[in-house]
Amino acid sequence: MARCEVCGNDYDKAFQVITADGGHTFDSFECAIHRLAPACGHCGVRVVGHGVEADGAVYCCASCALSAGVAGVRDRA
Repeated sequence: MARCEVCGNDYDKAFQVITADGGHTFDSFECAIHRLAPACGHCGVRVVGHGVEADGAVYCCASCALSAGVAGVRDRA
C-alpha cells in the first residue's frame, strides 16, 4: 500500500501523479487537487480547469481577474 502525501492515509488504491518536480502519491483526487492545483490570485479557490492567467497569476474566472485589476478578460465571448 502507499501513503497519501496530503492526508497520510495508507490506501491500497493510491495513485501517483508525475510532475516536473517529481512524483506525488495521493489517495484521492481531492488530495491531489489540494496539493497541485493553483490557487486563484483573487479569491484563493483552487483552480480545477482552464482558469484565466495574466501577469504570472492564475485566476479561477474572468470576474476574479477583473477584480484583481486585469483588463480585457471575459468568461464568454
